[in-house]
Amino acid sequence: MASHGVPRQSKKAVENVEQKQQEIQKYRDLDRSVQDKIAGRCFTPETLQQVSELLKENPEYYSVWNYRRLIRQHEFPAAAPSDQPGIDQVAAIIKSDLEFLFPLLRSFPKCYWIWNYRLWILGEAKRLLPRPISHEFWQKELALVGKMLNVDNRNFHGWGYRRHVIMELEDFSTDEQNLKQITQAEVDYTTKMIGVNLSNFSAWHNRTKLIQKLLDEKKASNEERKKVLDEELAFAHKALIDPYDQSLWFYHQTLMCVFDPSLAARTMAPNLSNSQRLEYVEREKEEIKDILEECTDCKWIYQALVECNLVTAKIKGAMSDEDRSEVVEWLGVLVKLDPLRRGRWNDIEKTLGDCK
Repeated sequence: MASHGVPRQSKKAVENVEQKQQEIQKYRDLDRSVQDKIAGRCFTPETLQQVSELLKENPEYYSVWNYRRLIRQHEFPAAAPSDQPGIDQVAAIIKSDLEFLFPLLRSFPKCYWIWNYRLWILGEAKRLLPRPISHEFWQKELALVGKMLNVDNRNFHGWGYRRHVIMELEDFSTDEQNLKQITQAEVDYTTKMIGVNLSNFSAWHNRTKLIQKLLDEKKASNEERKKVLDEELAFAHKALIDPYDQSLWFYHQTLMCVFDPSLAARTMAPNLSNSQRLEYVEREKEEIKDILEECTDCKWIYQALVECNLVTAKIKGAMSDEDRSEVVEWLGVLVKLDPLRRGRWNDIEKTLGDCK
């Protein structure tokens, strides 16, 4: 029935509204209680429990994470980790927080504040606990973040967190050989994760940093670096079975920096001769042209071809008329395929006059 043209709400709808209002009021009461307790410096287990309840309801409430830090900072001095009972008490506090955070991370894997707090509490483990116990906490984190990335292998929060965990584990190590093993294991991990999902930007990004780091740690010779470069180019070519995937071209572009004289010094193979660089670029150009035959509407291919000719010009100190003509043609296609970046393509064409 309706009254004066206004539909009457069902009993269930009214009950739902009332329930929602009760939930909102309960949340507000909890928030006010926490605020009052923190203002009164009442850092008790009851306050911690209410803070936990509030964070379960709203993990994006960053101020409450700071309240949790205040409570834990109050508890740590009281634990006095100078003897075994004190050490055990601090370790128990840290373990409790890590266990509290895990289900939150599973439900809200892209919430900055959860990741930030987890790093903080682990930092407290490093500050307050004996090195072997602290190291064990950090080692377990590597397994945890591995599980998180198995659930969502493109979660950039998880990848950033993994890099931080590895950095901490390296800090614990005093063995140069062990450091190399850690880096190699991370390179292998990126290979595995790229195998699971070729479009994993974070895995490709990690790989760009790790390969060079590993070569530096090994004090690799020029020949060893060239061998790794060949392997990485082959790896990239194998991955380019889907030329429409931007993440693959991102890694390929990173490898092309090796051949750019202005960038080569900061790459995995800085000491190639110019003749070697030209040979590599020409080979890449032919590989990319082969891909173009079946994917004439893929803008990433044309961008890569333009880059090949621009790098060639840098190596030679000039661009041939043939290469310039190719670039103009490819830029014309890019204007059609990606008109939103018309200004960029036009700017590149204007610079061709400088490639003499």
